[in-house]
Amino acid sequence: MKVIDNRAVSVYALFRKELENLYPVEEIETFLFFSFSEYFGFSRSDMVLKKEMRLSESELLKFFRVIRKLKLHVPIQYILGNTEFYGLKFNVNEHVLIPRPETEELVHWIVEESKVQSSKLKVLDIGTGSGCIAIALKKNMPEAEVYALDISENALAVAKKNAELNNAEIHFIQGDILANSLIHQFTKSPIQLIVSNPPYITEKEKSEMSANVLGHEPHTALFVPDNDALLFYRAILDFASDKLAEGGKIYFEVNSMYAAAVAELATEKGFINCSIRKDVNGNERMLMCNKS
Repeated sequence: MKVIDNRAVSVYALFRKELENLYPVEEIETFLFFSFSEYFGFSRSDMVLKKEMRLSESELLKFFRVIRKLKLHVPIQYILGNTEFYGLKFNVNEHVLIPRPETEELVHWIVEESKVQSSKLKVLDIGTGSGCIAIALKKNMPEAEVYALDISENALAVAKKNAELNNAEIHFIQGDILANSLIHQFTKSPIQLIVSNPPYITEKEKSEMSANVLGHEPHTALFVPDNDALLFYRAILDFASDKLAEGGKIYFEVNSMYAAAVAELATEKGFINCSIRKDVNGNERMLMCNKS
């Protein structure tokens, strides 16, 4: 891998040449911007205004590494070690899912709804991963008492660092929502709000997924068996039936194919006022229900 000279514009050309047969043009441009933003603090306009900037040998090596990793379909967020979510910076690695824009929409829905809530909320994020939901909620609902649960010790280690990075006080709990013993880990005081973006992609959908997701993001946080697509929703709703306060709310991110089925399941378990919301792409990806 060789670059014509050490100017930024020559690095741009190298990215496009080396990756042109692997990624769409728009995605390559995003990789470029993310990399120059990470290493030099470039804005979008800087990509043009500073294109003649000269890089040192060690700086060039960083970009060569990025290109080599991208050729292996490693997500750019993992390569750089961080991403942005709801205006906040989060560390990410192979132990946690990369936060998605759809999840930002779920957080925004909760934040907007919480503005009419007069009392202090006790919030639980189930399957917290990087901690993005819990931390974004705490930063935008500072009076809330926020708990975050995950089965993975490695994921919780990432989430705890992200809480420190964003100066957010979160109570972290390691536990398995599929285990009945989990209920006893919580205090007797009820929870007013539960949120979860649980695993919801069926095994049969693997063939439709991109190589960077399938090859590098944690499968335990993505997939459910084909014969039980609602496995985690059922367990979370059962937990919420016991620990969610009367009138409390539960929010889910859902597989668009099963949004109606999750709403029906919630209704069967006694939840009311279930509302499905579409994401910016028109897919049914969010659900909110009240406990009666």
